Amino acid sequence: MTERELILLGFKIEEIKEHDEDESYYYVLDVVDGLTFITQTNDEIKDDNWYVDIFETDPLVRFHNFGELQGLINQLTRAIVKSKK
Repeated sequence: MTERELILLGFKIEEIKEHDEDESYYYVLDVVDGLTFITQTNDEIKDDNWYVDIFETDPLVRFHNFGELQGLINQLTRAIVKSKK
């Protein structure tokens, strides 16, 4: 999927500040506490082809297709139970 598609899905950019001249970054989307989607860093990207992993799973769960990831995010978002406060 493309960087633009990640932004359309609501992903937020996270900059890596290891060195002043370093412009590395990646994207994250927190669906709920404990369920985070994360991309690889921009320096690993070839031809604007990004993928998204579910953070810290074993085995690794990875998405390459925008439509599949969009559908999953939509289903997860609809299934969130709002607490009454």
